[in-house]
Amino acid sequence: MNAIETKQLKKFYGAVSIVKGIDLIVEQGEIFGFLGRNGAGKSTFINMLTGIIQPTSGTYSLLGVKGPNDQVKKRIGVMPDYSTLYGSLTAVEHLKFLSSLSGKPAAKERCIEVLKLVGLESHVHKKAAKFSFGMKKKLGIAQAIIHDPELIFLDEPTSGLDAESAIHIHKLINDLQKRGKTIFMTSHNLDEVEKICTRIAIMKEGQIVKIGTMDELRAFYRSTITVKFKHSPVPKDKQVTLYQWLGSVGTDLEIKDPFVIINIDDEKKIAEIIRAFNQCKIDVFRVEVEEPSLEDIFLDE
Repeated sequence: MNAIETKQLKKFYGAVSIVKGIDLIVEQGEIFGFLGRNGAGKSTFINMLTGIIQPTSGTYSLLGVKGPNDQVKKRIGVMPDYSTLYGSLTAVEHLKFLSSLSGKPAAKERCIEVLKLVGLESHVHKKAAKFSFGMKKKLGIAQAIIHDPELIFLDEPTSGLDAESAIHIHKLINDLQKRGKTIFMTSHNLDEVEKICTRIAIMKEGQIVKIGTMDELRAFYRSTITVKFKHSPVPKDKQVTLYQWLGSVGTDLEIKDPFVIINIDDEKKIAEIIRAFNQCKIDVFRVEVEEPSLEDIFLDE
C-alpha cells in the first residue's frame, strides 16, 4: 500500500491549467520533498490531496483509500502554508479543540507532550495572539501531529524559524519517519530538503519534471564528474607523460600544483588516476568530488 498515489491528476480554473496530469507514487515511510517555484502548482496539488479543493479530473488515493474520503482524513495531518490559529486560545486549548475536530480528541497530557515535541513546552498556556511567527509555525506542526496521523503534509515547516529551532524540527521529522510516518513536505530551503528528504520531486508549470533520490537527481543533472586531486610534487621527467595521459582520460584538465582538477564521465576513472599517480611515485593526499547541490539542480529548470 502506497501512502500517496495519483493518476493524471489535473486542475483547471476556467481555461487556465494549474496542475497538468500528475502521476505520482509516494511510498509509506518516506520523507518526500516537493519543490517548485512560486506559481508552479504545488499548493493546488496539495490542496487536492487534502480535500480542500476538488480535482478537475484524474484520481488519487491516500493510504490505499480512494479520495476524497472523510474517513481517511482522520489518518492524515496537515500544516498549511497559512495560519489557521485562533488568537484567543492557548496552545493547549488549540490542540484539544483541533484534535476533537479530527475525530480523535486528545487528553491534556497528550497535548502537552506534543507541545514539548515541537519546542513549545514553556508556552503551553500562552494565547496564540502573543505568539511570534516562529512559535506559530511550531504550533502549526503540533496541530498536524496531535492525532498521531500516518501521513503528514508539512508546507514550509521551518520558514521563519531560527537555526536552533529548525534543527529541532528536522530531528522531529526524522523521528516521525522512524516511527513509520510518511512526511510530504514543501520547502524553499533547498539545503534542508537535500539533507532530510529520502526522495524529491521538482514541479514546473503544473508538471513534475524531475523526481528521485539526491543521487538519482545528480546523475540526471550531470554528464561529467569534476574531481580535484591534491598530490605531492610531480617529478619533471614524469610531467609530460602523466599530463598527456590525464588529458586522454578526462576533459577540462587544470594543473594548479599541488592540485589537478579534471572532469571525467565515470567515477571508476578516479581509481585509475590514483593508480597512475602511484606508478609515478606521486602521493595522493586528498580527493574531492564536486557534487551538484539541490540548488544547482533546481535552478537548472
